[in-house]
Amino acid sequence: MKIIVTGGAGFIGSAVCRHLIQNTDHEVVNLDKLTYAATLGSVDMLDGNNRYRFVRGDILDRNFIASLLEEIQPDAIMHLAAESHVDRSIDGPGDFIDTNIVGTYQLLEAARGYWATLPASRKDGFRFHHISTDEVYGDLPLEGGLFTEETPYAPSSPYSASKAASDHLVMAWHHTYHLPVVLSNCSNNYGPYHFPEKLIPLIILNGLEGKALPVYGKGENVRDWLYVEDHARALELVATRGEPGRSYNIGGRNERSNLTVVETICDTLDRLTPLPSGQARRSLINFVTDRPGHDLRYAIDASRIESELGWKAQETFETGLEKTIRWYLDNSGWWQPIRDKRYSGERLGAAKG
Repeated sequence: MKIIVTGGAGFIGSAVCRHLIQNTDHEVVNLDKLTYAATLGSVDMLDGNNRYRFVRGDILDRNFIASLLEEIQPDAIMHLAAESHVDRSIDGPGDFIDTNIVGTYQLLEAARGYWATLPASRKDGFRFHHISTDEVYGDLPLEGGLFTEETPYAPSSPYSASKAASDHLVMAWHHTYHLPVVLSNCSNNYGPYHFPEKLIPLIILNGLEGKALPVYGKGENVRDWLYVEDHARALELVATRGEPGRSYNIGGRNERSNLTVVETICDTLDRLTPLPSGQARRSLINFVTDRPGHDLRYAIDASRIESELGWKAQETFETGLEKTIRWYLDNSGWWQPIRDKRYSGERLGAAKG
């Protein structure tokens, strides 16, 4: 198959590109605008592969997308291009509305126009795969309950509201125009090449440098953690074998509180690379004012993708986190320039002013 991956220089998108090229026979066109969190260093190992091509472009430019689709003649679009940080959506929701909602609309319309020109045999096999988040469902109580594909949407942040809107657009284009779409909603991803504004890479890098480790509120918020390479395998299955008009929840069945995550990182770093002072990194934990509208708990029921497509997460939280920490220890050449020039760890999402 020929697959266009939007947002393929981002965290999850780059993992998808690496997986598709390194573990399958698919051809990949990586389409990315190269905004602040995109890093071509996450896919530079694919350069020179005759099944891989990078194209810089904006999903808001429908004419450009339409021309690209006509040129590439893809069998599938895996749509990962999005603004994805809750804290940044609190500080500046406009970019989230533009990219996640309007951008998805423009991409859908370009895809619909392209799909309409395909012969019947190719029409049936085409897929528009929209990759979304479990945050569209709102939150869960600390005890009991899981998000299923039938859970009503109840987004809490500008980010999750923008993703909920894009989910609804994608399904509407299926029901109204019969565009063959599939949808997936994932839990919190972590792993290599993660932009250091997110919790796990931020704590790893601050911990390496002996800096304060900020934890929102009391650290009791719970997330289901999914290793990004497990997610990439799941996304390929959804894009190539998913049933049109169907959604698939993808989670790692690894629920941990934020405080537990931070403490585990501290203990692992202390074991792998102790601070010169001998100070335990747990002493660096600093509880800070919680962000507005912080959902209490997310947890995914992944039964559908497990039973229908045969996917299961291969990494436990412990094995995946160890791999992630070791990757950051070994790859300062990737993250140090980002810390120096793009994001140094400052507080986001305080909603001040």
